[in-house]
Amino acid sequence: MSTVQRGRDADRTAQLTAALGAARARLARAAESVGRNVNEIELLPITKYFPASDVIILNQLGCFAFGESREQEAADKVASVRAELTDVPIRWHMVGRIQRNKARAVAGWAHSAHSVDNTRLLRALDRAAGEGLAAGTRTRSLRVYIQISLDGDTGRGGVDVDVPALVDEICGSANSAEALEFAGLMGIPPLAWDPDDAFARLDAERHRVQRDYQHRLELSAGMSGDLESAVKHGSTCVRVGTALMGQRPLTSPEVVTPVTSSSQTPPPPSSAEGSPR
Repeated sequence: MSTVQRGRDADRTAQLTAALGAARARLARAAESVGRNVNEIELLPITKYFPASDVIILNQLGCFAFGESREQEAADKVASVRAELTDVPIRWHMVGRIQRNKARAVAGWAHSAHSVDNTRLLRALDRAAGEGLAAGTRTRSLRVYIQISLDGDTGRGGVDVDVPALVDEICGSANSAEALEFAGLMGIPPLAWDPDDAFARLDAERHRVQRDYQHRLELSAGMSGDLESAVKHGSTCVRVGTALMGQRPLTSPEVVTPVTSSSQTPPPPSSAEGSPR
């Protein structure tokens, strides 16, 4: 490795060390401000568009779970990280929307799926996860969060919160699936909504659904810009991208930097962070 490359790797390690420390401190303050135990809230780094080398660094800093939203990018990155961290149990979360024809691929690497919103997708994921369990390529059920649409615009993903019968049906299907584990609910504030209003509504729906289940339902809510509000309203998993990773370095989801001696994070563009973050 060249002196220049070692310097670049050291710089990126320093960047991620500082950013992770700041994100953890921010989460701790958010939890303390509402009397919650920060250890009950998972900080999930969203590493889409970032190289596998960043995952390696973050793992060395104590992170064991990561979120991705593009199946092909994620599959390549998972393979690269596994080749480097052969004995480390990384938990990969699929936080983006899942096409039904990608269910088998997602079940091949994901520990959890955060944006499930219809029974056809549930059946496909259940079938794929079951095949993985039978073949020994999975060691546990696939955890799924049911995405809730808080404004009824289901074209952007989610089950309409104003149709509780449908929410209950899909949650019930997730809970009864043989190879799935119903983890809880997920939601994203609609555009122009106050995050407090959005997360309050999502938490109210979680409490409504919880009445039908003995196990504690989790809440995947909150990103870089609104995690304090999400924690206030019961989030158990905040999905943090920009505040931790910096601005996205790549524009194409097909481009994944493998873990090699020349791996580095390209200079960030000026574009804003999208969702989920």
